[in-house]
Amino acid sequence: MGTCEVCGNEYWMTFEVRTVSGDVHTFDSFECAAHRLAPICEHCGCKIIGHGVEVSGRFFCCAHCARSVDREHGAGLRDTVGTHPG
Repeated sequence: MGTCEVCGNEYWMTFEVRTVSGDVHTFDSFECAAHRLAPICEHCGCKIIGHGVEVSGRFFCCAHCARSVDREHGAGLRDTVGTHPG
């Protein structure tokens, strides 16, 4: 039985996440894993659960936040790909 490193719950179905740096984390839910490991948007402060965007080594939840902080490098970013459904 493992113990979640975020909430402390002892649970028989905990799982481990191994990071690129070699760290090993134990969680009882994806919610706790996201809380601990998800990057934080440098503009609005929300957890980046989806793809997000990276501009000049900085992480943002969306193109709007990236453009708000770095207009030069974020100018070409869009949150959607393709044409808008008509």
